[in-house]
Amino acid sequence: MIGTVNRVLLGLAGLILLVVGGAVLATGLGLSVPSWWPFDGKGDVLLSRSDRYRWRDEGWWWPTVIAVLAVLVLLALWWLLAQLRRARLAEVLIDSGDGEGALLRGRALESALGSEAGNLDGVSGAKVGLTGRRTAPQARIRLLMEPHAAPRQALRGLTDEALAHARTSAGLDELPAEVRLKAVKHRAERVS
Repeated sequence: MIGTVNRVLLGLAGLILLVVGGAVLATGLGLSVPSWWPFDGKGDVLLSRSDRYRWRDEGWWWPTVIAVLAVLVLLALWWLLAQLRRARLAEVLIDSGDGEGALLRGRALESALGSEAGNLDGVSGAKVGLTGRRTAPQARIRLLMEPHAAPRQALRGLTDEALAHARTSAGLDELPAEVRLKAVKHRAERVS
């Protein structure tokens, strides 16, 4: 999602800057500009003295300006923090015994764990995401449960089989997991 937000924001900012910059450049060069453009001569200023002092004595002006600027700062901070946060773990550091270690792609471990979890009895599908640090990964698992499934058995199978195999194959001491269960949508069975 953050990639889409980045592209939209960059596209809008670029378009606005291109239009405004082109119009200001055209005005500065003395070229003809549209009739709605507020500046039509080389000597025009962006804000005249009367425009700068117009709302100064109004009681609502400064709180509104401060509120709008505060919202813009909060949105900019949210965007910056979203850029720094990595949604998925790219690689897991495995102790190979030689002192250097080996790197396992995070998506490979997610795929293996997801396919094994999806093959459990009563599970229709599984989605796995790895988070955390390279040396201490954490799994987020979403299981799509079939109508006849018993959640306790599915969780036991996930813990005893899929997570244990992933932990053993990656050489991890522990692999904490957050599991969310969701039921598959199905039609009601007819009772006779």
